Amino acid sequence: MTELLNLKNVTKSFGETKIINDFNFSVNKGELRCLLGPNGAGKTTSLDLITGRQSVTSGLITFNNNDITKWQEHEIVRAGIGRKFQVPAVFKELSVKDNFEVAYGKQKGPFRNMFNMKGSSGIEKFEEIIELVGLQDRTQQVAGLLSHGETQWLEIGMVLMQDPELLLMDEPTAGMTEQETSKTSEIFTKLKGSKTLIVVEHDMSFVREIADIITVMHLGSELAEGTISEIENNARVQEVYLGSEGIS
Repeated sequence: MTELLNLKNVTKSFGETKIINDFNFSVNKGELRCLLGPNGAGKTTSLDLITGRQSVTSGLITFNNNDITKWQEHEIVRAGIGRKFQVPAVFKELSVKDNFEVAYGKQKGPFRNMFNMKGSSGIEKFEEIIELVGLQDRTQQVAGLLSHGETQWLEIGMVLMQDPELLLMDEPTAGMTEQETSKTSEIFTKLKGSKTLIVVEHDMSFVREIADIITVMHLGSELAEGTISEIENNARVQEVYLGSEGIS
């Protein structure tokens, strides 16, 4: 398989405190990787470093064999990395369709993109993605009136409208009902292969449904990496994170 993303000996320090400590992490194209660990393990900070939201103290980050360690956020987005945050960032006063239009393209001013989706390729992409996230009957609904799950799916769709090669998802099922979580699992499963995904998640049943490979972080470093069975049978992971019950 072809490597897409690589973090080599990455460290992030605030004064004397190392939040990320000599972290090595690589993901192949088309893979769905789950990033687990207790609170404070460094999962979200790792996503911040990959996207340029925070700067690396030391180490190297490469994407598609390009050194992106010191790139700005907008440069990393244009290179093909999209991110969904834990708290959805949608335009609540706009309709679902208008939100998709704002997200389309990579212009600096988001509202400029509303005029770029009128062509056949933009419309075709919109129709494909809105069906994937299950909001095809909600196109004219004001985003602020959507349910929590629908809002999460809207933001996933908005990220997909940018056509990223790598998607970073930070706790996408947080606050969802069991039914909404199941639908989100279906969305991610359909994306496997065509997109590369890194998913930070605490819902272990959801992880079991979607993960190809799991990386467990602890104190800013890799604790373990492997398949679901390898991770849940790892004594160190049980001690630090999962407990004796494993992934249920």
